[in-house]
Amino acid sequence: MHLLTIFMIGIGLAMDACAVSFAKGMSFSSKVYPKALVLGFAFGLFQALMPIIGWWMGTYFESFITSIDHWLAFFMLGFIGINMIKESFQTKTSDTKQLSFVDVVILAIATSIDALAVGITFAFLQVDIWISVLIIGSITWIISFFAVILGHKIGGKLGNYAELFGGVILLVIGLKILIEHLFF
Repeated sequence: MHLLTIFMIGIGLAMDACAVSFAKGMSFSSKVYPKALVLGFAFGLFQALMPIIGWWMGTYFESFITSIDHWLAFFMLGFIGINMIKESFQTKTSDTKQLSFVDVVILAIATSIDALAVGITFAFLQVDIWISVLIIGSITWIISFFAVILGHKIGGKLGNYAELFGGVILLVIGLKILIEHLFF
């Protein structure tokens, strides 16, 4: 597989993480750069780890994984989205938007499940997994980092509505993933 193809796969895989990063960035009122680094790193790391796991799994569990991946993503994104919507209605006296470890891990897993299937495909095509995951993880890290910053710049002007909107975005992304897998 050509590097350009892997690069394009990396951009495609990063789009869910980009949307979630943008949505989370909208809810941050301060200290956005450390949060952007954490989210970017976590999303990039999981986008790199999932193809490795998928590559190892190969054909043994392919039908099982692809039959439930959309449900996992839907429930994880829905859980975080509903929490963001709930929090948008709470009054805040300072920057209460901390990045909990659990939230970061759930979001990173939810946005990288499709990379697991890509890893399985890479096993079939005998792709150099190490170069591929380096490219995919790096692209996701960079895109996610800048999406948090952009979301923060736009969200800062919208106040609590930004968090409400971000939560709705996460719910819509989860629903989109579910609908695409069930009907297309």
